[in-house]
Amino acid sequence: MRIPGGGGLQKQLMRQMEQLQRDIEVAQRELTGLRIEATAGGGAVRAVANGQGELVELHISADAVDPSDVEMLQDLVLAAVREALEKGRQAQEEKMGGITGGLGLPGF
Repeated sequence: MRIPGGGGLQKQLMRQMEQLQRDIEVAQRELTGLRIEATAGGGAVRAVANGQGELVELHISADAVDPSDVEMLQDLVLAAVREALEKGRQAQEEKMGGITGGLGLPGF
């Protein structure tokens, strides 16, 4: 069974999907270039992530390094990294959610 005018609808859907793919690629490049910073210990540890959920920088102040309290430094690093990655994940959700418009695509 053939739907009259179905070919035009299929072409329109194909164009929309191609545009969606281009928009996603642009958003992914923007997210990769995004720098999201988080700190812990009053700035003693600073973690920087991108919008793709990758840790791209980690800075530790010399003042934060106390050989007698390594656990504190570990906790500070972990806290800063977790916060930076979470902020990156949120930025990704916002950016991609605006593009996909709730299509229910996995990973977006």
